[in-house]
Amino acid sequence: MLKYFISLSFIFVSLLGWSQSKPIDLQPKDTVQKTDRYGLRVGVDLSKILMSTLDDDYTGIELVGDFRLKPNLYLAAELGNEKKTKQEDLYNFTTSGSYIKLGVDFNSYENWFGMNNLIHLGGRFAFSSFSQTINDYQIFSTSRYFNEDSFALGSENIGEYASLNASWLEAVLGLKVELFSNIYLGASVRLGLLITDKAPDKDASDGFQNLWIPGFNKVTDNSRFGSSYNYSITYFIPLYKKKKQTRKKYVDESGSQPPPPPPRN
Repeated sequence: MLKYFISLSFIFVSLLGWSQSKPIDLQPKDTVQKTDRYGLRVGVDLSKILMSTLDDDYTGIELVGDFRLKPNLYLAAELGNEKKTKQEDLYNFTTSGSYIKLGVDFNSYENWFGMNNLIHLGGRFAFSSFSQTINDYQIFSTSRYFNEDSFALGSENIGEYASLNASWLEAVLGLKVELFSNIYLGASVRLGLLITDKAPDKDASDGFQNLWIPGFNKVTDNSRFGSSYNYSITYFIPLYKKKKQTRKKYVDESGSQPPPPPPRN
């Protein structure tokens, strides 16, 4: 028994001496270990749901999402489907199709620790595949003796024109605010620049052009620009965390702080 006690005492003294031989940092660097949450945020565009309820000539839905790559950089995407009937000067037509938008968002807002709100600038490449259906088409008639205020109906162009598509670039300015835990309310405005626009064949449609594109909205004459917006509600799914080091005060190896900078004149 005495032999085991002497052995344990020897081991204890050895460990105590080894621990005291290490230098003691009386003024450790003032650092705080913090973590950022990374994950996937998914949701839906509320404005399209509201428009589908209020407007009999429109139905649509858009799913939105983003994935955090870096502290201020997000991959972003929107996927939607829209159907809209419109009356122009001589046309009544229905456009129906789907679209996808892919790009990135950069968060310019400096959050407090634990917050993940965004004021973001971004860009998208968008592609839409759709069809146009001419419901009725009126042509001007010089012989209107019995009905001077009307146009004659032209039935030769009535019908559906499928396999249409368009692509565009989109600039995005938006924000996302956390209302409750992991639930965000967002809004954005978008300015699009039309790159390609496959319209119906001129011989078959008598020059009928794409006047409305799903995801891009109205197409105007002599301009390739379009605008849109969305209001989204999303849910953040945390997948992993990354550590970050926030240095609150610098202390050099000697334990002294650097002198303050000289006052400006």
